[in-house]
Amino acid sequence: MAPRKKKRLSLASVAEELGVSRTTVSNAYNHPEQLSESLRANIFATARRLGYPGPDPTARSLRTSHVGSMGVLFTDHLTYAFEDVASLDFIAGMAEVASQDSTSMTLVPVGPDYTEQEEARGRVNQAVVDGFVVYSVAREDPFLEAVVARSKPTVVCDQPKDGRLPFVGIDDAASIAPAAQALVDAGHQHIGILCIRLDPDPNNGPVSAERLEHARHEVQRNRVGGALAVFEQAGLAPQTIPVIERHINDMANNVDAARELLSTHPELTAVLCTTDTMALGVLEFARTQGLKVPEDLSLTGFDGIAPALDRGLSTVIQPNREKGRAAATLLAKTIADPTLPRRTTLLATTFAPGKTVAAPRKNATLPIV
Repeated sequence: MAPRKKKRLSLASVAEELGVSRTTVSNAYNHPEQLSESLRANIFATARRLGYPGPDPTARSLRTSHVGSMGVLFTDHLTYAFEDVASLDFIAGMAEVASQDSTSMTLVPVGPDYTEQEEARGRVNQAVVDGFVVYSVAREDPFLEAVVARSKPTVVCDQPKDGRLPFVGIDDAASIAPAAQALVDAGHQHIGILCIRLDPDPNNGPVSAERLEHARHEVQRNRVGGALAVFEQAGLAPQTIPVIERHINDMANNVDAARELLSTHPELTAVLCTTDTMALGVLEFARTQGLKVPEDLSLTGFDGIAPALDRGLSTVIQPNREKGRAAATLLAKTIADPTLPRRTTLLATTFAPGKTVAAPRKNATLPIV
């Protein structure tokens, strides 16, 4: 005689055991605010005793068309999301909202060198999510276009700001102005700029006016452009300000960028960086050369990450964590009501004067080895 098939436990099993409706048990998992704490505790205790693990998320997604996950399109290597402090703060902000809403997050990382449209569509289409936060991608990025083609609720953070989708970010050109002005006010006339990638097409070296004008990474273009505008207003012609770019934003590349800028332009007395990580690279290069900051070289950054603030960097502080919270909150609202009008949210930044800006040194050139 074949063994009796074990009865499959379900939400109805718990309801029957307790003598309550299935809706009441369902609310314990999905709408806790509708039940008292004691009733919820009793339901969960009974479920554990019976061995019921909770509602099947697959069945729930089929019923509601929601899978309970926010997608984060991240156009860099996955390790960078957990190594770059600014990106980590942003993701932490998103995670706060996801946790409050009992929603998961799905990172969809695509390295900076992916350009194939078919691969882009494949990676995005495989993401099982209710909507996307697109985190800082280039204009006309194939992955962004693949997200748009899925017609799911989507929020763009940082870039591009093209009007098709809800947007969360800052005014990068205006935000960097106080850092540039601090160098001008200190009396600097020989200033260089370090930036990270301006375009998906790599360029590890000097930035031409044409490259800057047509750059598809709007954040970096606007930061460099905003600084140049301040310098020009102070009487410094943009063509006299050297700009050096690096495609990958890590310490090795940032130290090398500082080496290239300062060895080819030893007359510089100040460097403006479009990220704090680049400024930290300048500090490291200065250390190897025996240069003192700010006595030999003034320096500014951008982001306000903890390692930079700990070292007293003069920098622009942007609310990376709040940016993540704002993006996730806006996405959650759009998922709940796709008819919401498109909205642009610009967050405020502040300038931390720090201690890395001083008057220019008196000697003519840097003693770069």
